[in-house]
Amino acid sequence: MYIGLMAQKRRSVKKQDTVSVEILTIGLDLGDEYSRYCRLDATGVVAEEGRVKTTEAALATMFKRFARSRVALETGTHSPWISRLLETCGHEVIVANPRKLALIFQSEKKTDRVDAEALARVARMDPRLLYPIRHRGKQAQADLSVLRARDALVGARTKLVNSVRGLLKSFGGRVKKCSTGSFAKQLVGSVPDELKPAIGPMIGMIRVMSETIADYDKVVESVAEEKYPETKVLRQVAGVGPVTALTYVLTLEDPSRFRNSRAVGPYLGMTSRVAQSSNQDPQLRITKAGDMTLRRLLVCSAHYILDPFGPDTDLRRWGLELMKRGAENQKKRAIVAVARKLAVLLHRLWTTLEDYDPLRNLRRSDARERSDKANQKPETAPI
Repeated sequence: MYIGLMAQKRRSVKKQDTVSVEILTIGLDLGDEYSRYCRLDATGVVAEEGRVKTTEAALATMFKRFARSRVALETGTHSPWISRLLETCGHEVIVANPRKLALIFQSEKKTDRVDAEALARVARMDPRLLYPIRHRGKQAQADLSVLRARDALVGARTKLVNSVRGLLKSFGGRVKKCSTGSFAKQLVGSVPDELKPAIGPMIGMIRVMSETIADYDKVVESVAEEKYPETKVLRQVAGVGPVTALTYVLTLEDPSRFRNSRAVGPYLGMTSRVAQSSNQDPQLRITKAGDMTLRRLLVCSAHYILDPFGPDTDLRRWGLELMKRGAENQKKRAIVAVARKLAVLLHRLWTTLEDYDPLRNLRRSDARERSDKANQKPETAPI
């Protein structure tokens, strides 16, 4: 009897020790100059709160004095380098998806102190409720910054070109359709004298921007060839150039993080929203939850694939069949669908590193038809 009671007591103590694992959590609400933090003890009581300068030295000094904790912060401009810094201090870092935190951005009383405590309490309860995201590595972020800078310059050049076209139209002038790179050359001798003081400096700026973008393109080619040879596999697909291929590789960074290739579509925000209730299941727009730049590049590639002069591929044939359905805005939907399928295809090529066959499905279909015809029994002649 005594031995049985002792064994039961040891089991209960062992069970209590297993359950009562101390989880220290810290919520960190990031700001440009100062960041707000809230530290909870193992029982969920606020042990310490305050603010700290958003600098590497200040954050390292403060978080090194804390025991290993689970730190929750929202994604933002500072979150990549701060998350790497806190990991080097020995903490478990969770970068929360702000789109999923209605508890914070829909709060009636929203302050930095309240947000920090909310992050800490959600992280203590269940980190999966924060829908954690994963930041890319430091080198990948640096290489992606080249593409971001190029994209910003292209956007600024486009605005200048549209402004020049609008100013010319107000004076009855027009510019022939041409590429943005050759726009400045098309304007030679076609600008009215009254507009030269206004448009002249803009044309010079457009010319300089075009030259700078060309320099960026050379850097992108060099980076893709030297550091990321897998981009050559992606560029086998018609419509995928060095900029799109490198942006794809740097945005996803690790193809093994996806359970399958089809998971890339929702990751890039190219699947429809769902608002099903009872018998109602409306068709909604795509979520647009992923990287905006990569999504735009994939859509541009889809436009090229479905262009009247696009190359004949399985992807093009599939997209053209979608366009024939005749529903409202069906062409736009087909372009997005092709862009999503292209994202899946690129991931598959990246993981397998196989040669791309643009008409693979067509050849399989033809081979299947020939096989079926060969296996058919010949009809017996009538007597």
